[in-house]
Parts: sequence; structure tokens; C-alpha cells
Amino acid sequence: MLAAAEGPLAPAAVRERLDPGLAYNTVTTVLGRLHDKGRVTRVSAGRGYAYQAVRDRAQVVAHQMRRLLDDDADRSAVLTRFVGALTPEDEALLVALLQRTEPEPS
Repeated sequence: MLAAAEGPLAPAAVRERLDPGLAYNTVTTVLGRLHDKGRVTRVSAGRGYAYQAVRDRAQVVAHQMRRLLDDDADRSAVLTRFVGALTPEDEALLVALLQRTEPEPS
């Protein structure tokens, strides 16, 4: 249903499209969990959020990788093992991507 929407939907709009009998809190909880899993994105909308389906599998996988990295206290060890397991081709691609990426402002 979110994938068919033309833009982000607020929880109230999601509830109306699915089943107006659903509790608003249930809808917001499910949308929050989908966001945590990287299945939907959210943007600020008034005092809350509006949600949109992720259309790109690479975005979902990247989000999952980031969550796994964030869940480990020893980021250096995780990244070291990840890079150590890359094929030479993937390592070259990663180096090229890192060299062209501008650092985000602090």
C-alpha cells in the first residue's frame, strides 16, 4: 500500500487505507518497526512523521549493514574483518567510492 502511494503517508492516512478500525498506536508502532528494519523511510510531517516504502533493495541492505555495525561496540574490529573478507574487486570499488565521497559536515 505504501509502495503504491504517490508520496509519503502519515499514519492516519495509512490506517484509513488499510482498515479504519485499527488503533492509531498499532499503525504507528508497525510503521516505526518497519522504519527500524529499513523497509520504509520517514520524513518530518508536522508533529510526527510520514512514511514511504523503500523502493531500492540496495538501500535496504545498506541500512541493515549499518544497523549491524551500530550494534557492535568494536566498530574497528567489525570493519577490519569486513574489509579483510572483500574480494580484490570489491575492495577496489570500496576504495573508489570512499575517495569520491565528500565528508558530511559536522
